[in-house]
Amino acid sequence: MDALPDAIVQYILSYVDNARDIAVCNCVSKRWKDSLPYIRRLYFPRNSFENNAGRDNPDNVVWRMVASVVRLDELVVYCPFSRAGLASWLSLVSSSLRHLELRMDNLAEQQACSEIPSKLDCIGAAKDLESLKLWGVLMASVPKWDIFPKLRNLEIVGARLEGPALSSAIQACPNLTSLLLLGCEGVRSVSIDLPLLEHCKLDFYGLGNCSLSLTSPKIESLEVQGCSWVRVRETNCLRNLLISNNSGRVYMVDFGKLAALESLSIRGIQWCWDAVSKMLKWASEVKHLYMKVEFTGDFEALQPFPEVDFVDFFNSHPKLQKFDVHGAMFAALCQKNSLKNIGTAFTIPCLEEVAITVRSPLNAEQKMGTLESLVKYGKNLKTMVIKILQMKSSHSSADDFFDEICRFTYMNRKIVRIE
Repeated sequence: MDALPDAIVQYILSYVDNARDIAVCNCVSKRWKDSLPYIRRLYFPRNSFENNAGRDNPDNVVWRMVASVVRLDELVVYCPFSRAGLASWLSLVSSSLRHLELRMDNLAEQQACSEIPSKLDCIGAAKDLESLKLWGVLMASVPKWDIFPKLRNLEIVGARLEGPALSSAIQACPNLTSLLLLGCEGVRSVSIDLPLLEHCKLDFYGLGNCSLSLTSPKIESLEVQGCSWVRVRETNCLRNLLISNNSGRVYMVDFGKLAALESLSIRGIQWCWDAVSKMLKWASEVKHLYMKVEFTGDFEALQPFPEVDFVDFFNSHPKLQKFDVHGAMFAALCQKNSLKNIGTAFTIPCLEEVAITVRSPLNAEQKMGTLESLVKYGKNLKTMVIKILQMKSSHSSADDFFDEICRFTYMNRKIVRIE
């Protein structure tokens, strides 16, 4: 290192970002100390001040390190900090800072509601941010943000939201291309209008009765958890879609034509059959279909899926390559008349992989017929995985059914396996 030019030393040390490592490097030599102001990223782990023993205020330590950097691009703070501390740091680096990640940890703080300005308000000083990530956020009121014109990525993990706070925060970021909201509690209805948004992942925690309206003509990937009503009308670019509701029911879905959709995943305890059938109709061009919905039914009563015609289903999804189907949908394809329309010219042209979860020995004969039809008419089928999950029955039919599956697996051992 002593033989290297100063510029090379500065470049090497610029990759050091952990605050503790930087403090150690400061003590190595004067040359190293003079090079450290050229680092571009500062990271303060959760335990940064565990052994501080009250010698110095953590806010002041962070301030000194931030103040020593010539041009800071990225600041990540997981250790505890105060509103005043955050405001002082951002006043120093707001013009150069591009990436900010904060562990807010104020979900249980009573004073967070009354602090003026709040920690969230202070973030508004960094107007040139390109990426903002927040953990453990209490957003009880609308944050006092103007506009983040350069912000492309917003991530909020673990948040308690009230009123219009979330919508207002999103409106302050009009040029987002990526939005991630995980474990957000208190949301009942949200409307998102972001013309440049491409990737969106929303996870609303609670009763599963949230409603979502999304207007983003460039959206390519969308994952939604915890919504009963989902409306996304502009879907020309949508390629990957996941809708899940593990707590409530999915009552209504409203999408445009899903012509570009390649992967569709629908999951949950209960979906209205109208919502299921609409999704399958719109996703006629899908290549990967994952279905794990336990029951249907428009009201409290949990009902099984109605009968689904085997031929009509695969003719309606001619590009399907990978089909992962859980018990309820598989049972719907195994009803008395599901296979009646199979003709000699019928084929499943593109299907390559099938994963089937079987939970009941009921209708064993029809289920075996459907399995055999998938192998027989799937001309390009390479893999079939049969998952036997929690099959409970005191009757010998369960053993007989499993024996039939084992025989079927042996007869088609190059393609079929049991898990």
